[in-house]
Amino acid sequence: MAQISLTFPDGNARSYAAGVTPADVAADISTSLAKKAISAKVDGRHWDLQWPIEGDAAISIHTMKDDGPALELIRHDLAHIMARAVQEIWPDVKVTIGPVIENGWYYDFDRAEPFTPEDLGRIEAKMKEIINTRDPVRTEVWSRADAIAHYEASGENYKVELVNAIPDDGQPIRMYWHGNWQDLCRGPHLQHTGQVPADAFKLMSVAGAYWRGDSSRPMLQRIYGVAFRNRDDLKAHLTMLEEAAKRDHRQLGREMDLFHMQEEAPGQVFWHPDGWTVYVALQDYMRRRQRDGGYVEVNTPQVVDRRLWEASGHWEKYQEHMFIVEVDEEHAREKSVNALKPMNCPCHVQIFNQGLKSYRELPLRMAEFGSCNRYEPSGALHGIMRVRGFTQDDGHIFCREDQIESETKRFIEFLSRTYRDLGFESFRVKFSDRPEVRTGSDEVWDKAEAALKSATEAAGYDFELNPGEGAFYGPKLEFVLTDAIGRDWQCGTHQVDFVLPERLDATYIGEDGAKHRPVMLHRATLGSFERFIGILIENYAGRLPFWLAPRQVVVASIVSDADGFVHEAVAALKAAGLRAEADVRNEKINYKIREHSVGKVPVILAIGQREVEDRTVTVRRLGAKETSTVPLDALVNELRLDALPPDLR
Repeated sequence: MAQISLTFPDGNARSYAAGVTPADVAADISTSLAKKAISAKVDGRHWDLQWPIEGDAAISIHTMKDDGPALELIRHDLAHIMARAVQEIWPDVKVTIGPVIENGWYYDFDRAEPFTPEDLGRIEAKMKEIINTRDPVRTEVWSRADAIAHYEASGENYKVELVNAIPDDGQPIRMYWHGNWQDLCRGPHLQHTGQVPADAFKLMSVAGAYWRGDSSRPMLQRIYGVAFRNRDDLKAHLTMLEEAAKRDHRQLGREMDLFHMQEEAPGQVFWHPDGWTVYVALQDYMRRRQRDGGYVEVNTPQVVDRRLWEASGHWEKYQEHMFIVEVDEEHAREKSVNALKPMNCPCHVQIFNQGLKSYRELPLRMAEFGSCNRYEPSGALHGIMRVRGFTQDDGHIFCREDQIESETKRFIEFLSRTYRDLGFESFRVKFSDRPEVRTGSDEVWDKAEAALKSATEAAGYDFELNPGEGAFYGPKLEFVLTDAIGRDWQCGTHQVDFVLPERLDATYIGEDGAKHRPVMLHRATLGSFERFIGILIENYAGRLPFWLAPRQVVVASIVSDADGFVHEAVAALKAAGLRAEADVRNEKINYKIREHSVGKVPVILAIGQREVEDRTVTVRRLGAKETSTVPLDALVNELRLDALPPDLR
């Protein structure tokens, strides 16, 4: 029998017969490892303990201590265990797919009756029964014909469709059994159901989902679950979800009267006065930062002829996300086809192309608060976090190839300071390389990826690889913030693009007097203003930094005799540049304080007869239990400084 060599993480190698499984290897190393093993990594691939290894390879054995593989297997097995539990309770239910997602999994079912919260409890109980049986998990490789025959015989038509959709490229069709229940799956999986922690998962919700995402296909029921390695991790996650619900920007947006959305304009935001105040304050801050950073601000059209989108490559790659506008132009034989711009980059190239540019003018940093429109499916819309109409703090840097490194470093420093000013002390960097569908040669992509990696390292930042997630025209950096309750938000981006200047014929005159192509660096710091404001609302639980708060100070009367001094105090605060308002309603002071606290007003000043006589105010700050009484003039000076944006302090 042929021999193969397996190399372990410590560099040592052992010889085995071809066809050996990772389970055999673990047993050969030690009885203890054989008991603890859950899967393996073979030449970088996640490998089931039952799968044979036919050639020389690097191998490592995973146990439950290996966080990533362990969580993937736990969640994947729970998807199958949940599907088995559903079919054991309701045998007529048809199963479809059940992938692992962030923090858990989902599985789609075809069932005539809707699942109820009580049903989720029954399913959870049945799942724990299955886990406690410690049923073995086994895998087999079947032919396409056998798999189709099996599913046709059992009436699982969705599985028949899935088998037919698998490319006929010689890859195995793998079947998994969890006890006597079977599913089509590429694996890997745990070795028996008892390896799943029975106290570390929870079924969360039910939602509708069209089969294969096609609205013309049957509507299925999708059950979501979360799972972790132990009960404490599950408890921490559920606590975080409770906190996230309290911070939901949609609820806080209503309570603070910031914005609303309605059916007549799906995915579009109606900004109320207080919400627009936040928007403008944030935009003014970014405008000052960009001006100080050497950017020139431009503005480009909302509606652009399809010919530009075709030339840039967006029409082919992005058309399904674009809003199309057809116009009957005078004297034209055909309708003019235009699109609302989904991004600003092709328009910025048009500005660059006006007139000859010299190498001495580079880098040219161009910025726009660009209003964009993209079609997002209605099911994907989420408050102001995921919308169809939004404004980006968009920017494009036209530079020479030898300036990529310095401009990337400069932008990362710009972005870092901005995030610190907004309350985010650190961020992670993801490097997204070439996607399958892309424009440009491999040679161009090699050059772009190498340049961006080198520049990021020169800026002093490590990055994690995000394979295949680059833009169609170039690789990109993604900057990920972590909020107050530990959630990650991908906001800023920085992309190197050699392709678009070529497609849109952008040139500059070099030192040698010849024409050269500029490199185009696409960058955004906040990304969508709408989404970033949603992130700020949730990060601060509505208690925005004083300089951003839409209603900074409310001055409330305790007695009607204080109304005159209330208005005087408001006038003094406004003269100092503060957003202040009076509340002289005939209501009790505790009612006023409670109402304005719900509205997240940072400072509430109470004025009664004693305060009028002493020309003082009683100060209550949001979230503080104690109050203080101070002279009005002193407080005005203090709050005037607090209200300055970070870049002006």
